[in-house]
Parts: sequence; C-alpha cells; structure tokens
Amino acid sequence: MHRTAPRLARLLACAAVPVMLVATGCSDDDGGAKKASPSASHSASAPSSSPSMKAATFAKLPPEVCKTIGEKTIDKLVPKAKKKEGEALPTSDANDSASCFWNGLNDEDVKDLQFRSLTVSFKRLSSDPTLGSGEKRAEKFAEQQVTKATTADGAKDAKTDKADGIGESASLVATDTKKDDDDYRNATVVARTGNVVVTVKYSGAGFQGAKNPAADEIAKGAQDAAKEAVAAVAAANK
Repeated sequence: MHRTAPRLARLLACAAVPVMLVATGCSDDDGGAKKASPSASHSASAPSSSPSMKAATFAKLPPEVCKTIGEKTIDKLVPKAKKKEGEALPTSDANDSASCFWNGLNDEDVKDLQFRSLTVSFKRLSSDPTLGSGEKRAEKFAEQQVTKATTADGAKDAKTDKADGIGESASLVATDTKKDDDDYRNATVVARTGNVVVTVKYSGAGFQGAKNPAADEIAKGAQDAAKEAVAAVAAANK
C-alpha cells in the first residue's frame, strides 16, 4: 500500500516534467510619337505594392507570465506548490511566447496524497502580408493546439467540448494519462483572444492508492485559470 520515500521522490520528479502604373506616350512637335523611356517601361512592368495589413489586436504579452494567475488561484489549484511564484519556462522571445509551470504534492493527509500541476502558455501571432492577419493565424494555431492536446503524453479517452465565456473562442480537452502506474486526470483549455492563444493544462492524481480527483474538478480548475490568463492579456495592452 505504501511506497518508499525514494519511490515517491521519483514520482514527483517524473510528474514535474511538463510543452507562423501604366506609362503612356506623348506627341513631339513634328507630330510623331515619342518612345517611352527605359525607366518608364520599367515602371510599367513593376508590380503594384502590396496593400498594408491591419495591425493585430494585441502588440504584446503580459510582461511577467507567472503573475498572470493569482496567488489565491494557485493556492486552490496547486496546494503546497513547490514554487508558489511559479517557474517561467525558457523562450526565445518573451513577447511572442511565454509559459509558466507550477506543481506540488499535498501531503497533509498521508492517506490522501494529492498531486497537482498547472501550466499556462501564451502565443502571440502578428499580422503578416504573406501569412495573414494575426487573428486568422491565431485561429489556426488554436486548432493545432486542440489537436495536440488530444494525444499529448499518450493521452486516451480524449473528449473535446466548447468552453464558454473564455476569450473569443475556447475549447476544453479532457484526457486520462498514465505515468509510473499512476493515473492522471488532465484538462486542457485552448482559448483565443484577438491574436493571442492561451493554453492551460491542469492535471491531478492521487498517489499511493489515494482516490483521483474528479474530472469535473480538473476541468473547472483549468477553465478558471484560463479566464485569468485571458484577462491578463487585455490588461497588458491597455
């Protein structure tokens, strides 16, 4: 029934790994038509310039990704988080993508060891004449994220539904995964607000024989975190 301390430590270590002119001729004094100059001919064959594209809705992401989720929410979703302030994940450009991760084991009741992890990620898509508007690019990226969530980490029994009241559109993907003989319940919310896509993954598991969290509990936690993350995008661009 009970695992050794090294076994539990290894479980936590594994669980912590979490992630687009026309030129015309004119007459001379003798009534003959003048030939168009080479420069004029070149201008006539030059393509017209591309029309300017409207700038995307949001110009930047929240400056501190780990502060997009409030402390009270972290206390509720990840009790006894190892780093309550969160851990910002590496990124090549923090203004285009950013992620933060929390995890922790609530061991107040040794007979009910409950593990939770939360990852919040942002992706900003700018408008590009060759690729499309930031909003259209964000729509496509969101679709890719939803598809990815249905199979991530060997997920099974994936169920996808709409998540109302989060950004301009949002999807909720519920899955089950297994690591080191422990079953995890996962919920991923992919929400689009303007040209930014917010992806929130919330997972939970009962260790050493403890009962797993209910799927509804995990789904609600992911949606609550997603609402805060979406609001943080708007706040950062005021």
